[in-house]
Amino acid sequence: MERSIEIGKRGAGGSDGFTLIELMIVISIIGILATLAAPSYQASVVKAKEAALRQDLSTFRDLLDQHKVDQGKYPPSLSALVGAGYLREVPKDPFTGATTTWQEILDPVEKGVVDVFSGAEFVGTNGTPYNRW
Repeated sequence: MERSIEIGKRGAGGSDGFTLIELMIVISIIGILATLAAPSYQASVVKAKEAALRQDLSTFRDLLDQHKVDQGKYPPSLSALVGAGYLREVPKDPFTGATTTWQEILDPVEKGVVDVFSGAEFVGTNGTPYNRW
């Protein structure tokens, strides 16, 4: 008496594949994991943009000081830093996504840019608006 064992058969019906309940459970688990991961992802995106903003502002301020030392005066605009060779191009503000939204703070006497801030109206994770960093 030979007994034949069929591999791949499931239960009495003998159909291969996943049942609707199994698929629903898997999709539910994926949805729960995605829901848990989304806030962490959003927070990491904001932190990365803040780090980029800090670096850009630090670079701008260093270059403004270098221009003052080299030329004896502050540049009339950020684009003048590009023209003088201090920058290859004005970087995009990480929060506004534009190169034209930087707030240039002019010295009333010399009429040159002495400081720069972001043009974003949002408040940072430290509670200070980005346009006051």
